[in-house]
Amino acid sequence: MTSTTMTVAILGPGGVGGLIGALLARDGHRVICLAGEETAAVLRRDGLSVRSEQYGDFTAPVEADTSLREPADVTFVTVKQTALSAALDRVPPQVVGDGVVIPLLNGLDHVAALRRDYPAARVVPGTIRVEATRTSPGRIAHTSPFTALDLAGPLDGIASHLRRAGMDVTLRADESAMLWDKLCFLAPFALLTTRHRSAVGVIRDERRPELVAVVDEITSVARAAGAPVTAESVLSFFDRAPATMKSSMQRDAENGRPLELDAIGGAVLRAAAVHGIETPVTAGLVAELVSRAGVETRS
Repeated sequence: MTSTTMTVAILGPGGVGGLIGALLARDGHRVICLAGEETAAVLRRDGLSVRSEQYGDFTAPVEADTSLREPADVTFVTVKQTALSAALDRVPPQVVGDGVVIPLLNGLDHVAALRRDYPAARVVPGTIRVEATRTSPGRIAHTSPFTALDLAGPLDGIASHLRRAGMDVTLRADESAMLWDKLCFLAPFALLTTRHRSAVGVIRDERRPELVAVVDEITSVARAAGAPVTAESVLSFFDRAPATMKSSMQRDAENGRPLELDAIGGAVLRAAAVHGIETPVTAGLVAELVSRAGVETRS
């Protein structure tokens, strides 16, 4: 990786991956999007187009392929957990080489899975807080007034490039705490907005007792797992979030797509069982959504 540009692969150029790829491409980096042939053809022809109040409306040219065929300095893994296993076929381990693999998936379990397939020391997990949606192949609607990434590792050079491209980046020393910080907000957000088919403003105002109960349960599990998170800090983030903000799980439910119930709700319940913590409200939400969606979570 040079001091001025890097080669970046985006596995899953949807809302999150497409936004990151477009911002980096606009800033002069070489971006290779990895997707199915139809999507790749659209991206090669039209590039990535973003609509955003924060960044403006712009189109950035990118490369696209169905598989990574040469090493990249960084590979962002931005598919949903439900698509991870199949998507990894697009990134052969022997091609990754010394590149860094940064998964931005929801939940906890994906990190160990990636470290089984790729050099463990090169897999550096991250989390992202953003509302970004792929409206069609190569078309991204960025609707939150922020794009905040946390990265669990000494990635100063990569972080500098991401910041220059317009993203808010924090480097974290504690990987587990970073993942739990995200999950403590995401799990209540995803489960409640999807269950009640409502944006976050309705949840925090009209469903607050239920929100408080879920946040209390999940932060108790997080603290048992060693993450110094409090219910007050999580609720504060809910109170600052734009009222119209929807979770990606809610959008998936609205569009009939698979839900990340196992990666989000299932991860909380498995950790609760390990640490002997009762989570009846969270478990009830997961059970209702499992029944509605006709899917299962792992025990």
